[in-house]
Amino acid sequence: MLGAGLIKIRGDKCWRDLTCMDYHYETQPVPNPVSYYMHRFPWWFHRFETSSNHFVELIAPFFTFLGRRMCMVNGAIQILFQVVLIISGNLSFLNWLTIVPSLACFDDASLGFLFSRGSGAQKSVLELQKEKSAGRTPKPTKGMFVRRVVNVSLAVLIGYLSIPVVMNLFSSRQVMNTSFDPLRIVNTYGAFGSITKERTEVIFQGTLSPDPKDPGAVWEEYQFRCKPGEVSRRPCLISPYHYRLDWLMWFAAFQTYEQSEWVIHIAGRLLSNDSTVLSLLDHNPFQGRDPPKWVRGEHFIYKFSQPGSASAAQGKWWLRKRIGAYFPAVDLEGLRGYFQSRNWPHPHIPTNRS
Repeated sequence: MLGAGLIKIRGDKCWRDLTCMDYHYETQPVPNPVSYYMHRFPWWFHRFETSSNHFVELIAPFFTFLGRRMCMVNGAIQILFQVVLIISGNLSFLNWLTIVPSLACFDDASLGFLFSRGSGAQKSVLELQKEKSAGRTPKPTKGMFVRRVVNVSLAVLIGYLSIPVVMNLFSSRQVMNTSFDPLRIVNTYGAFGSITKERTEVIFQGTLSPDPKDPGAVWEEYQFRCKPGEVSRRPCLISPYHYRLDWLMWFAAFQTYEQSEWVIHIAGRLLSNDSTVLSLLDHNPFQGRDPPKWVRGEHFIYKFSQPGSASAAQGKWWLRKRIGAYFPAVDLEGLRGYFQSRNWPHPHIPTNRS
């Protein structure tokens, strides 16, 4: 949590002027229905949210070292914070995983109400307390010695490996997840160091027209399972499940297709009605028909509609405005060289295409 807080306060200016939450709910990777309403909370509440975020991530973690009660207070704060994030957006299983280390803030006594209090366990505890009060200690065994050596060795190893991690954590040039990334054990972590102020989406469209430049060509849209597309479709609620393709499309939208070449790979698969790719989508406009002759990517700005507005009354959760082409219209034959240059298998051209 400390790493997440530090990378924010050193990152986007909106974290310092307390305006990041003005944008977060609308521009996060995969909003849910609650995001729609929380985005419209008053400005002062968003300032409170941002300030609370800094308290939770930058101050509360130090409660861990202030004794048992304050340690448990920190654990409760961190878990409550993650629950709020779970409710307000689809952030996959990230928040659920973050709750797990927070449980270490609670000792056995504080969690005892969760477990049965059988007479056998109580009797064992009383016997141990009686032996301790009598000054008797268990006779050391070989197993106890081995465990102690392993525990101390592991503590020394993690402490040694954590030195560059802690140095990175407090560095003015903090970098996420570099030195021990392959080990997945002691990396610093920081999410949402920068906040996008505007939501853009890539919309795949296909047409059966032989000429993509024909003004009369009818372009039909593909719909993903969760990411915004059709403006009248309610934002989904999927956490902790994760639609990875929908998530990656969020990143692709503020890059170019040259930076996200896999988008063109998807377009090629759509041109052949590839069942594997189509299984990742919610709606194929060419289901039961010939596959499209051309596919293109259109770039749109998306904004939440205003609750109670005329657009909302029409069932529109989103308002959108076209920016331009994300990638130009492509066909299977035109993509042959593109695929070959990247050693991608060229999509099979259906034999029933006219």
